[in-house]
Amino acid sequence: MSERLEGEDAWLADALRAFTQGPATLLGPGHDAAAVSVGDTGAVVVAKDVLVDGVHFRLDECGPALAARKALAVNLSDMAAAAAAPVGFLVGAVLPRPVERLLFDALMAGFAAASEEFACPCLGGDTNSAEGPLVLSVTVLGRPGAGGVLSRSGARVGDVLSVTGPLGGSGHGRHLTFEPRVREGLVLAEQGIPHAMMDLSDGLSRDLPRLCRSSGVGALVLGSALPLHADTRGASTRPPLERALHDGEDFELLLAHEALDAGQVEALAAEDIHLTAIGRIVPAEEGIQLDLEGEPAPLEPGGWDHLSG
Repeated sequence: MSERLEGEDAWLADALRAFTQGPATLLGPGHDAAAVSVGDTGAVVVAKDVLVDGVHFRLDECGPALAARKALAVNLSDMAAAAAAPVGFLVGAVLPRPVERLLFDALMAGFAAASEEFACPCLGGDTNSAEGPLVLSVTVLGRPGAGGVLSRSGARVGDVLSVTGPLGGSGHGRHLTFEPRVREGLVLAEQGIPHAMMDLSDGLSRDLPRLCRSSGVGALVLGSALPLHADTRGASTRPPLERALHDGEDFELLLAHEALDAGQVEALAAEDIHLTAIGRIVPAEEGIQLDLEGEPAPLEPGGWDHLSG
């Protein structure tokens, strides 16, 4: 496959070669969540994200409650990608010095509200302080849904590529208020639809290559098929299609699956799930391409790279 590793993906690929997995590992690095066997009791699904003030949110603009909500929600989105049901979370907070009790209280109130909103109890955590911005680290624990744990692997040549909702324009505040697609992920897996699935957190152009790399395939994206969020037509000089490809933080699910028959479409509609087909899986040697008006060209990764700059 012609797609090459750069930035964060390249760094992680090099670093992970030093790690070995034990017999309890069911799903290791390179996916939205990990899964480990806990013997006769089954499996535990684990997801973790770290959020930093000034990068993933701006505390002085959104306030502690929305920052806390996002810190939990991004992990729940990873659970959705794995088709896992969350059972609880742990939170770590590094508070900026001088430490303010009001900030601590507001953050904990925000986590408590998010915990209730998402029916995901807080199981504990840790706090610290440092000379620097607020840092929030959340770990969510879950259990596999009825359809089993899904990953980025498993996409097959000929599969349809679909998303669960519109893309682009996340900078208008939706990156703080989005709804993790946990229910959708569980339903899709239970109905046996996805061969591979992930959430779109860093932008379609950066996340799709990760799914393709994990599955050993290529992809062809149809530009005219991308569902554009209304916010892509907001106050921006960038074209809506460019924003849909590269903005990131859409937190919709991207999945590869066989073409749906009428019965499957109807069953999903009954669950208020409406997939939009945006392309197809192709052989790895064809790479990852974007088709604009019948003229395919390589889809260059944009979106968010956590280690750039």
